[in-house]
Amino acid sequence: MAGTQLVYDPVAPCLTAPQESRRSLDRLAGKVIGFIDNAKPNFNFLVDDLSELLVSKYGVAGVIKRRKRSASQAATEAVMKELTEQCDAVITGSGD
Repeated sequence: MAGTQLVYDPVAPCLTAPQESRRSLDRLAGKVIGFIDNAKPNFNFLVDDLSELLVSKYGVAGVIKRRKRSASQAATEAVMKELTEQCDAVITGSGD
């Protein structure tokens, strides 16, 4: 298939952290990845499968999963603090 493909970078700018305190991942091996489950159906199944793949294929050292009370509520300050202190990257997602 010839032509041009547009690829989007999913990294959003962080407006609250100073530029020098932001980290980027050069690799996944040895990193801890966090997931915030937004409490919609099936996201937990996706996260379980993705977690297993990240560990077995990419050498991720650990995965931390936390679930919000509902899709319309933000994660609690305690959850956000835990994930920012313990994880190298955090992924929030949606199921259905």
